[in-house]
Amino acid sequence: MNQEPSLVPCPTCGKSVSWTPASAWRPFCSERCKLIDLGAWATERYRVPVVEDKDQPETAPPGETPGSRS
Repeated sequence: MNQEPSLVPCPTCGKSVSWTPASAWRPFCSERCKLIDLGAWATERYRVPVVEDKDQPETAPPGETPGSRS
C-alpha cells in the first residue's frame, strides 16, 4: 500500500509542498517562507481576535483587588 504524499499549499507563497518527513520546512516550501511568516507574527500583522466578556469581573494583578488602584 504505497500512497502518494499529500500536497499542501505553502501558507506564504502558495507553492505546492509534499507533506513528507523529507520536507524539512513543511508546511512551508522553504526556510525563507517560514521566516516571512514568523516575521508577520512578530510584527503583529497576524493577530488572534479577543472578545471581552462584559459579564466577567475585572481582573487585577496578584495581590490587588479590582478597583483598589488609586
